[in-house]
Amino acid sequence: MSRHPNTAPRNRYVISTVSGERVRAFVPPPLPPNQRAFDLASLQAILAEANQAIGRLDGTTSSLPDLKLFLYSYVRKEAVLSSQIEGTQSSLSDLLLYENAETPGVPLDDVQEVSNYVAALNHGLERMRDGFPLSLRLIREIHKVLLAKGRGSHAQPGQFRKSQNWIGGSRPGNAAYVPPPPEYVTDCMGRLETFIHQEGSSLPLLIKAGLVHAQFESIHPFLDGNGRVGRLLITFMLCAEDVLREPVLYLSLFFKKHRRLYYDRLNETRESEGWRAWLDFFLQGVRDTADQAARTAGNIDKLFNTDKEKIERFGRGAASALLIYRYAQANPLFSIRNAARETEVSFPTASAAVDRMIEAGILRESSGKRRGRLFLYGSYLDILNLES
Repeated sequence: MSRHPNTAPRNRYVISTVSGERVRAFVPPPLPPNQRAFDLASLQAILAEANQAIGRLDGTTSSLPDLKLFLYSYVRKEAVLSSQIEGTQSSLSDLLLYENAETPGVPLDDVQEVSNYVAALNHGLERMRDGFPLSLRLIREIHKVLLAKGRGSHAQPGQFRKSQNWIGGSRPGNAAYVPPPPEYVTDCMGRLETFIHQEGSSLPLLIKAGLVHAQFESIHPFLDGNGRVGRLLITFMLCAEDVLREPVLYLSLFFKKHRRLYYDRLNETRESEGWRAWLDFFLQGVRDTADQAARTAGNIDKLFNTDKEKIERFGRGAASALLIYRYAQANPLFSIRNAARETEVSFPTASAAVDRMIEAGILRESSGKRRGRLFLYGSYLDILNLES
């Protein structure tokens, strides 16, 4: 590698030598970009739509009778989608099988990565609720949890990289993008942290979140897990500023659906004139994702009410069936043994309750086994998996 930086290079690029090969690495200038680069006035319409959609989402989810039940599965859906962008093959059902100590239908490493994502998300939110700021220390902690087990555990969990990475291509010399050399990373991330906590800024929060996400992706401060951490930063920023009371907005599905455009728009931010197009794309993603999440929450609420009413009409046995049903809401793929243990009812009582719910069309048997059968709250998972 070459020189140690004191300031970012004026031309945004530095030439470094990696394994005897000279490469042109990008060092992003500090945020914010010159506002003429993205013309905030021209983004007002889509910004207003995105803010309104977030308001509707926050109102819808806050009015749910049991928001924790929704969050439990919705967070897992996000973990699956975000990990799929990085190449894992896990589905939501695979993750639920894994969490129920059952064998999923994909390699365990894939499911472990998704499970790590859930743990990293929860760790970050818990730390922030305890008053810890969204800082470089917290970002490193989140990364450490994300890569604690499985394939990424060799990639310096919780540490900014000390070697050159790249995106696309078989080596830095033919890469699609080369982030800043390692000696620039701490300085770049420090400036990003300063921007996140900048007081008196007139920039709307969603604009700020879009800028931070793109800048983080340009810095690519870790050897692995950058995409997942970068997507989590969006949600963490909205929760830290109380724009969302709960973590119910995730852009992974939007980025996955528009993957090519997502990468194109990010690449264009490395030239100042690309910021407007990126922010327009980002705000569209916020608007569309918030609207979809609000619809999902509403549909789940309707399903829960409908199925609960069916169970209440069971008469004798309704009380125990409602206990098992509540367990199924939090664990849409489950065994009778686990449900009986967690709800503290006998195995025969739990089995009878599951049979009644199968007859009512609420649950279905999914494993095809004679022993150790698994049962699925299929209608619930169908709503969660809609459009994913």
